[in-house]
Amino acid sequence: MKTNILFLSLILVPIAFMSFRKNENVKVEKYVSKNKHRYTDGSPTEQTGAPGEQNCTSCHLGTIQDGSSENQLELLDGSTPVLSYLPNSVYSVNLSMNSLPSKKGFQAVALDESNVMAGSFTEVSGNTYISSSGVKEYANHTSISSTNAISTWSWFWTAPSTNVGNVTFYIATNKANDNGGMNGDVIYLSQYTFGSTADLIENKNCKPNLTVGYSSENNNLILNFPSLSKGEILVNLIDLKGKKIFSTNLGKASIGENKHNVLLPETINNGIYIVNLSVNNRVFSAKTMIQ
Repeated sequence: MKTNILFLSLILVPIAFMSFRKNENVKVEKYVSKNKHRYTDGSPTEQTGAPGEQNCTSCHLGTIQDGSSENQLELLDGSTPVLSYLPNSVYSVNLSMNSLPSKKGFQAVALDESNVMAGSFTEVSGNTYISSSGVKEYANHTSISSTNAISTWSWFWTAPSTNVGNVTFYIATNKANDNGGMNGDVIYLSQYTFGSTADLIENKNCKPNLTVGYSSENNNLILNFPSLSKGEILVNLIDLKGKKIFSTNLGKASIGENKHNVLLPETINNGIYIVNLSVNNRVFSAKTMIQ
């Protein structure tokens, strides 16, 4: 009888051990699978939403939102925000999220008008991490800067050595729900375009102003303005109480002098109005009389 019990014990012990190892492996695999998309020190490259690239939803099962209000990017010359770059100069880049989520991440790239890397990035230790894919460089969050303990991501951008025209920063941020999984996050995509200071020198005869006329015969605004880039032309008509009465998109600007006729709705009353016009980050304003 004792011999049978001993024999049975010798059989059950290895089986129990194998069962324990099997369960342990399942737990480890489940843990790895659950966390394999959590990139605490930056994400895989080419996730910015730039032309030809994916965005964070290739890993995070979240929704894509317009990030123009959520993402805030500044290009700084020392402590002064700038809207254009001087070739071969070094600038600080600051990026923040307005909602200041408890868990977050980002990736950024700077491309010229041919979608080629413009200049180069240098990380700020602990705050950002620079990765690369071919000739492109990407600024990313780190494990230290992925919470609201740090409100702003910062890194350095060295502008191209020559004037390459407009440079666009493509930004993807992740407002994470920190549930340890891949679902439920919100991805914000935005872009910011900076012209070259060299353009200002090359186009020094362009006066930085807007002239507005009005044709009562055609009920048209007649707009004349210079532009240093080919960005979208946005026009807003504002009354003297600050209320927006009318807005339109005129398409792409031409480099140099621009002239556009804007047909107004018949419902607009006679009076004095302010015309706000913007091309990329450059804003013009002028008053006009409609009668």
